[in-house]
Amino acid sequence: QVHLVESGGGLVQAGGSLRLSCAASGRTFSRYSLGWFRQAPGKEREFVAAINWSGRSTAIKEALKGRFTISRDNAENTVYLQMNSLKPDDTAVYYCAADDGLVLTIIADRYSYWGQGTQVTVSS
Repeated sequence: QVHLVESGGGLVQAGGSLRLSCAASGRTFSRYSLGWFRQAPGKEREFVAAINWSGRSTAIKEALKGRFTISRDNAENTVYLQMNSLKPDDTAVYYCAADDGLVLTIIADRYSYWGQGTQVTVSS
């Protein structure tokens, strides 16, 4: 069982940066792949980034490469999403999710545990 709590969201001007954090409870955090997803008003939830249990394998949504980076600190039970050069289109609720599967996945339905989300708003 993993309990996830996101933080770091807020209001930022276009071109700015934010770093989202997702703190996890549970002694087996290091066994889980972690993912970030987002959902904008009126749109479906979409994949943003994922990282495997060791941190050696990552996946980033193609359109976000170069601006978003995912990382994790297993000693701190935390996964991060660094977001740079933010655009108004990045406005959404960002969710952290955990998956205990063996293969890194970008498919939301494969993730068993979800946080409550953190709002990111980018003004133009």
